[in-house]
Amino acid sequence: MAALSVLALLLLLACGGPRAAGQKRKEMVLSEKVSQLMEWTSKRSVIRMNGDKFRRLVKAPPRNYSVIVMFTALQPHRQCVVCKQADEEYQILANSWRYSSAFTNKIFFAMVDFDEGSDVFQMLNMNSAPTFINFPAKGKPKRGDTYELQVRGFAAEQLARWVADRTDVNIRVIRPPNYAGPLMLGLLLAVIGGLVYLRGSNLDFLYNKTGWAFAALCFVLAMTSGQMWNHIRGPPYAHKNPHTGQVSYIHGSSQAQFVAETHIVLLFNGGVTLGMVLLHEAATSDMDVGKRKITDK
Repeated sequence: MAALSVLALLLLLACGGPRAAGQKRKEMVLSEKVSQLMEWTSKRSVIRMNGDKFRRLVKAPPRNYSVIVMFTALQPHRQCVVCKQADEEYQILANSWRYSSAFTNKIFFAMVDFDEGSDVFQMLNMNSAPTFINFPAKGKPKRGDTYELQVRGFAAEQLARWVADRTDVNIRVIRPPNYAGPLMLGLLLAVIGGLVYLRGSNLDFLYNKTGWAFAALCFVLAMTSGQMWNHIRGPPYAHKNPHTGQVSYIHGSSQAQFVAETHIVLLFNGGVTLGMVLLHEAATSDMDVGKRKITDK
């Protein structure tokens, strides 16, 4: 019986040896990958990748981490204005994660530029930029792992919501200080204070109906043209097709818009409003009948 037990133990060791060695080899490879990514992330929040790095660290197993990759074209001769704008927001998101107290090796942010990894674009059959894709820790990317840029815009906050939905990693976006708002507010208060000081004895201008009507009209035109949507979603000004070079100023979907589109709507609404004001002035003014007819036309 003792001989049979020893023989059975030897058989188990012989069968489990290759598997154990293979598992150990996978763990070593995975550890090397994570260490390399952590080292690069400590130097730069967004890791720049070429074809070799992408295939080795993103596509090839083993992998227990997710990688958010922005495929872009930042070289000046590409003339991709949207790529530069999206890159700024992407850097804000990656920095917010890198310097967060919740930072772990569960997710990494990377970038593949067309001029540094055109083979990756060909491998993924990708023909537009910028594009954001989440490569999950297990399995291949699904439909939801491709970010809907045209619908959501590329604001860092919108990207953070998408990342949380796909990876369960919540990132609090921290933007660099922007002093433009306080400066403009201070300038406005200074102008108002100066007017009150210079015209302290005559404040009739504060009761000027035309001035208040003009200010209210500007506010209404800005809101009805979609400026608040632009502020929340952060869409690109326009879209340039990288293949044909054609620039689109009006979005093809009813669920999104470009900034240029809101400017067109603003000018159109402003023109209609101006026309109505001129018609009203012509009908109520004291000008002769001939001039009224010209104005009405």
